[in-house]
Amino acid sequence: MNISIHASFLPHNDPEASLAFYRDLLGFEVRNDVGYGGMRWITVGPAGQPGVSIVLSPPAAYPGITDDERRTIAEMMAKGTYAAILLATPDLEGTFAKLQASDTEIVQEPTDQPYGVRDCAVRDPAGSLIRIQQLG
Repeated sequence: MNISIHASFLPHNDPEASLAFYRDLLGFEVRNDVGYGGMRWITVGPAGQPGVSIVLSPPAAYPGITDDERRTIAEMMAKGTYAAILLATPDLEGTFAKLQASDTEIVQEPTDQPYGVRDCAVRDPAGSLIRIQQLG
């Protein structure tokens, strides 16, 4: 089998704030931006990696979600416990400095982890945990 990761989904509750974070701050390309029924799906990805994307989607857009589930999702997003993703960069310190200079919520400054990586953690505008590892 030849299987690769093509896209991962993260929720958003403010498309413009998400664009400011992923496109303007992290430098991701906008690959698609689709609106339907008052909702918006935005696909972003790292420049030079056209086969890897993140779809920023409305969290309650899936059929069959109850009102109680929508409330639970909104509560988890507000606490930052609903979604997470791991990114990597060859310049962790520079990336962190750029994030720190913005209004990004810092969860953890660059740290040498006991399991052998150096990383930091922030939250995106929807509250998703974004861990960023040092490459190499």
